[in-house]
Amino acid sequence: MDCQKDKNLKLCACTYDPCSRKGLCCDCLSYHLKKRQLPGCCFPADAEKTYNRSFEFFAQLVSHKKV
Repeated sequence: MDCQKDKNLKLCACTYDPCSRKGLCCDCLSYHLKKRQLPGCCFPADAEKTYNRSFEFFAQLVSHKKV
């Protein structure tokens, strides 16, 4: 399977500019899961900007029907 980095970059919602994994979804997902996090693309824009990627924060957003 070929990486579609250019296509992925158009859809990437991550606002962390120095991120070396932008557009590399497999690397991004692997990195965040190891830290018990989800990537920024799983969060609404206002929540993504907090850089809190934790499972707990995501669950809180789900319980408040924000995701």
